[in-house]
Amino acid sequence: MSDVELVVVGNAREVAAAVAERLARAAREGGNVVLTGGKTPEHAYEEAAKRAPDWSKVDIWWGDERCVPPDDENSNYGMAKRSLLDRLERPPRGVHRIKGELGKDEAAAEYERELDDWRLDLLLLGVGPDGHVASLFPNAPTLRSSEKVLPAEPGLEPFVDRVTLSLPVLQSAGEILFLLAGESKADAAARAFAGEPSPDTPASLVRAQAGRTVAILDRAAAAKLPA
Repeated sequence: MSDVELVVVGNAREVAAAVAERLARAAREGGNVVLTGGKTPEHAYEEAAKRAPDWSKVDIWWGDERCVPPDDENSNYGMAKRSLLDRLERPPRGVHRIKGELGKDEAAAEYERELDDWRLDLLLLGVGPDGHVASLFPNAPTLRSSEKVLPAEPGLEPFVDRVTLSLPVLQSAGEILFLLAGESKADAAARAFAGEPSPDTPASLVRAQAGRTVAILDRAAAAKLPA
């Protein structure tokens, strides 16, 4: 599709490397970077810390979080801390964590106050096999909200409450970078990047309104996209 730049590489490791290079550039340039959860992003963060150990020009945000303590194995913040933040020589200028342990309503309200009018420069997003992004699940009422930060019900395991940036906030980012790897993502990738925009596939609705949207996929995830 003309609204997404598709980049297809060989395997999940190459997806992580490509994302790591973009993160390293962001670290050097500075700005506001929004992180995501998942195994492929975890590898990208580890590699980014090697390529750019100085993140002192960057503020870090998260696209969503589970309502768990920060040291819980299911915490997106906790994963990023282990794979990126703890490996840096110079830490980010700011680390803006969603405090999921407060509960979804209080955590969402606090994060919305913190987000305020910050401009998000680079936004990382994975895509679930069901086509969800952040914690915006297919046909969920959160897709219709104009608030910036939303409490969200779980759409898949682990079944814990969540907090997520809203669709308008995701669309406001200067650059949106999707990353997908593996055969299990092929159907969702086809719907997200080659189908009509639909709340059945929230990823199909997320495009940078005044910037660039890029999807980096391995061959397995791209298998059902048009040649």
